[in-house]
Amino acid sequence: MLTPLPAEDWDDQVREALASTVPPERRRPDKAGNALSTLVRHPALAGAFLPFNTYLQKGSTLPERIRELVILRTAFHHGCVYEWGHHSAMALQVGLTEADVEAAQSGVTADESDQAVLDAVDELHAGSRISAPTWERLGQRLDDRQRMDLMFTFGGYSTLAFALNTFDVPLEDGAGTDEFYASMGS
Repeated sequence: MLTPLPAEDWDDQVREALASTVPPERRRPDKAGNALSTLVRHPALAGAFLPFNTYLQKGSTLPERIRELVILRTAFHHGCVYEWGHHSAMALQVGLTEADVEAAQSGVTADESDQAVLDAVDELHAGSRISAPTWERLGQRLDDRQRMDLMFTFGGYSTLAFALNTFDVPLEDGAGTDEFYASMGS
């Protein structure tokens, strides 16, 4: 539905929208990737959303491993190929195993703590809340701030999935490989 903003239309507004969260080497149409290049069609919205998304990705109190489990389960629920493609690779880079990635898809794992995380995402998706028993199970591993970050990670990545799916943002060729991320400068 929406294509990435053509290179000739990148202007100072677009670069300013990316400035607070995207490294200088990625503020170019050939390095930003399809998601960012599509989001900057609305520079004011991109400039507001990207700092929040960056917090979820880099500043959150969630351990990386749990963050990626949440994102993967969220991407699965929304059928977001773009999120799944990027984050299944990122999950492996932060220590998840192939079995963990498969568990994020199936929703079932032998690890009780991970199961609480997957159940929390399932409950948020199905009923827009985490039940008291699941909140307590999460509390065996996560403090209140981490549980709050879990909920906002689900919400932020759900919003992003809605956008990526609606705009039909294609997964880049080679996404999910080390070579791809090296070429993107990350």
